[in-house]
Amino acid sequence: MANQKMAMHKVASILESQDSDDDNSLWEEHERLRNDFRRLYRESSTFLQHDKLFEMDSIKPKPDFSYLDLKVKIADKMFQNCYFCEKACKVDRKLEKGDCAVGDPLIASEFLHVGEEPPLVPSHTIFFAGCNFSCVFCQNWDISQNPDRGLFLKEKDLAKIIGKRRIAGSRNVNFVGGDPTPNLHYILRTMTMVSENIPVIWNSNMYLSEDAMHILDGFADVYLTDFKYGNNECAMRLSNIPDYMEVVGRNHQMAWQAGEMIIRHLVLPNHVECCSKPLLKWISKNLGLEVILNIMGQYRPVFKAHEFKEIDRIPSSSEIREVTRYAYELGFNNLI
Repeated sequence: MANQKMAMHKVASILESQDSDDDNSLWEEHERLRNDFRRLYRESSTFLQHDKLFEMDSIKPKPDFSYLDLKVKIADKMFQNCYFCEKACKVDRKLEKGDCAVGDPLIASEFLHVGEEPPLVPSHTIFFAGCNFSCVFCQNWDISQNPDRGLFLKEKDLAKIIGKRRIAGSRNVNFVGGDPTPNLHYILRTMTMVSENIPVIWNSNMYLSEDAMHILDGFADVYLTDFKYGNNECAMRLSNIPDYMEVVGRNHQMAWQAGEMIIRHLVLPNHVECCSKPLLKWISKNLGLEVILNIMGQYRPVFKAHEFKEIDRIPSSSEIREVTRYAYELGFNNLI
């Protein structure tokens, strides 16, 4: 964020790749290059001179087809048989909408956000309309449950805005929503056109397919995750999402190996014992105690929450204190 190291997408853009029209060959090339990318990314900290990045072309000329281009091409193919998220609708989203009901990527708003986690602000947040979840208590329900509410921008136009925001002081570009997952192909292509060195934040519910997680590996610098539940039953009842812990848990483990992470957990009223505590215990066992946690107490009963008695109120101060106390008791020290 301090412009003292290349963002992952910039490193991916200078790593040469082999092109192909065969899906299997593309994936084989992608997996082959993952280790090369890690080595180049580690070396990118040496691309400094007097605390200022060299011009990109003086480090290494951009190849005709890069690792980032490879990710774009694979994502475009995934879009035509969509399995960006674990629901895997398998529809050609050029022709029809999937379960998420997202058609063209529509941007509900974009601005320099100073209300995000302190280490990230000011953050250039780009809110997409639509989501693959149906949370009855969604705080952004007006855009998440209305995928047609927003403005379409060509990738090159959004890229220019991202560059201008970076020059104006943004520390990152933060793709959120709704959820960014249905727009993975669009986001990747946009970042190929961004000239500024700026880290990417993937701000998501993390219900991506395993292949989509592989595409994000080497692209997203920071995973700002929304880890909601500690069991599958609550996830199904309140968000209509099956296999929540298996899918979102797997993706957190993959993200933890791929980049930096901040986990958000919104404390729900009457869900301390069934969700908050089991989730924190899962994180401690599967990710470790060095994870940065943001235990959030700003839940409000909006959208359809009034139809569910146990969440039809704000969480009490004692519930929030109990979750925070339990996190410290487990040994977490990186709480925001």
